Amino acid sequence: MNTQKLLNMALNGVDVIGYRLDQYGITGKINRHNIAAFLAAEQKHLEGEWDSIQVRVNRRRSQVERITHEIESRKDALIGPVISRINRFRASQ
Repeated sequence: MNTQKLLNMALNGVDVIGYRLDQYGITGKINRHNIAAFLAAEQKHLEGEWDSIQVRVNRRRSQVERITHEIESRKDALIGPVISRINRFRASQ
C-alpha cells in the first residue's frame, strides 16, 4: 500500500476521533493540525537533544585526544629513564 494512502487514512481517522470527541463535548483540540504541530515541536526537541549529545561526545573525544597527545609527547621523558635502568640491569648480568 502507498505510504501517502496510509498517511491520509491515519489523518482521516484522527479527524473522525476529534470530531466525535467534540460532539460529546470532551475536547476540540484533537485534530490533524494540532497533532502535526505537536510532532513538529517534538522533532525539534529531539534534534536539539541529539545536537547536545553530539557536542558532549565531541568534547570528550577532544579531551581524550589532548591527553593522548600529552602522553605521547612526554613518553620519552617518562619511559626513557626506566628503559635505561632496565638496559643497565640486563648488561650487568
